[in-house]
Amino acid sequence: MAKQPVKYYVVDAFTESAFKGNPATVCLLEEDRDDQWLQAVAAEFNLSETCYLTRSNVSSHTPRFRLRWFTPVTEVKLCAHATLASAHTLFTTGLVNSDIIEFDTLSGILTAKKGQYVKAPTDVSQIQNGEEHQNCFSIELDFPIVPYTEFDSTEVSAISKALNGAAVIDIKRTTPDGDLLVVLPSAKSVIELQPQIDDIRKCAGEGIIASGAAPTESGFDFASRCFFPKYGINEDPVTGSAHCTLAPYWSQKLGKCDFIAYQASARGGILSLHLDEKNQRVLLRGKAVTVMEGTILV
Repeated sequence: MAKQPVKYYVVDAFTESAFKGNPATVCLLEEDRDDQWLQAVAAEFNLSETCYLTRSNVSSHTPRFRLRWFTPVTEVKLCAHATLASAHTLFTTGLVNSDIIEFDTLSGILTAKKGQYVKAPTDVSQIQNGEEHQNCFSIELDFPIVPYTEFDSTEVSAISKALNGAAVIDIKRTTPDGDLLVVLPSAKSVIELQPQIDDIRKCAGEGIIASGAAPTESGFDFASRCFFPKYGINEDPVTGSAHCTLAPYWSQKLGKCDFIAYQASARGGILSLHLDEKNQRVLLRGKAVTVMEGTILV
């Protein structure tokens, strides 16, 4: 029996403008597909994430979908920008008649709530040149904190070399995945960073999250860039899941729980964050723009 065609959307997440933020492919599945097919489609799109939505049969007052995320080379346990893209797709296509969606994932039940946008700076020229923004609703994601631990200081020289000799202020290691949070002297240092991808691939940990405090006049609290060559992603344009570690880290350093964060990749992205220490959650808020739609025929 022939498989049904699969509708897909390409959505730029954590941005108000097309061709900014982080693109994700959102595939709407009407029937189960095997993991080999899911991975092959993700490799075909070759974006940082391709995700798959299947409507859940679980009885709930809130619409619930199973959600899985794949890079071009592997499945991952947590991805915020593809979750934002999924929620945006469901809200804008009318597939849900609700302002709240639940996603059943490898990281448990995650929620997305349609809401008003907390206005972030529109002039990011002090961080990186931006463009005019589209007017669209915001989405709030409720994600678990990704904790971090101390890191073996004997690796500092290798990590600095992988970042082309950048001065390293602090290093933490996330748990359980083992990404390295590398703190640089400033947001400017993060922007000017020249990563050595082959050396990053050899470093301990799954990837490197580089971050630095932003100047007050920029309108941002901190900036970051993320490198995951072991997952087939040399530099991720906007990494919401990394901010589940960055929020608690910068909360300790800056003494606050609400942040406007800038990811200083070539595409750039803005995130509004709230750290809920009591419940060990991070609320990530952002916008998204649908730039493409089509059908997978095989």
